[in-house]
Amino acid sequence: MWSDDFAGPAGSAPSAANWLHATGTGYPGGAAGWGTGEIEVMTDRTENVRLDGDGHLAIVPLRTGAGVGSWTSGRVETRRTDFAAPPGGKLRIEAVLRQPDVTGAEAAGYWAAFWALGAPARPVGSANWPHVGEWDVMEAANGHDSVWQTLHCGEPVGGPCGEPTGIGSGEQACAGCRSEFHTYALEFDRGVTPEELRWYVDDKNTFTVKADRVDAATWEQANQHGFFVILNVAIGGAFPNAFGGGATAATKPGVPLLVDRVAVYTSSVRSSSR
Repeated sequence: MWSDDFAGPAGSAPSAANWLHATGTGYPGGAAGWGTGEIEVMTDRTENVRLDGDGHLAIVPLRTGAGVGSWTSGRVETRRTDFAAPPGGKLRIEAVLRQPDVTGAEAAGYWAAFWALGAPARPVGSANWPHVGEWDVMEAANGHDSVWQTLHCGEPVGGPCGEPTGIGSGEQACAGCRSEFHTYALEFDRGVTPEELRWYVDDKNTFTVKADRVDAATWEQANQHGFFVILNVAIGGAFPNAFGGGATAATKPGVPLLVDRVAVYTSSVRSSSR
C-alpha cells in the first residue's frame, strides 16, 4: 500500500511527499510535553532528522547547555492517514530499525518509538486520545535490551483499557536490538472472530490483543478507521521515568534511532499470519 526506504544523499531531509514534521512541545491546541511529560523540543532541522546516505533515516536527539541541559529531537509522521484494515481483511504496518545504541547511565531518558495514531487525532491535536486508538509497535526506553508493545484505547484514565498505561505486552527481552536492525510489525486482522491485533519482532508473534478484551464500541472506535505512522525519539517523560528515570547530566546526546524501511500492507481476504 505504501513504503519508504529512505534513499537519498546524506544530510538531506526525508521525503516531504511522505512525511511531515511534528515540531515544538506538543500539537497546536494539544497537551504540553506531547501529553507525556517529555522534555525535548521537536524540530524539522536536519541536525535532528536526516538521511544518512546509506538508506537509513536517522532521528538524533541533541543537547545544549550544562547538566541535564536543553534537548532537541525529531518526530516525523506520515502525511497519509488512511492506513486501515478493510472489513474482513488485514492491515500490516512494519519497520526495519535499530534502536539507539546507548545503554547504562548514558541512556537515561532515551525513549525511541515506532507507532501509529488513529486518523481522527490529527485534526484536533490528539485531544480525543485515547478514544481514537494508538498502536505502539515498538517502544524502547533507557537503553534496555527490550521492547514494549501496547494498545491505547477507551478513556484517558482507567476505563476498559486501563489508561494511561494501556493494554501492553510488558517489557520483553530484545537481544541485539540496539546493535542490529530488526523488523517490528503490527497486524490488525479483521478476518478472524474476534478481530485481533498481533505484534511481531522478526516475524515472531510476541503479543496479541483480541477484540473481546474490551467492549465492542471501544474496540471499534479505537481500531476500525485509518491510522498514520509516527517515528520519534523523545527524551524523558512518563515512560522512561517508570523504567529507571529521565535524563541526567550523564545522558549521552547524539545517538540516533536508525530506520531502514517502513512499509504498510493491506489484504482484502484473510491470509495466514506471518
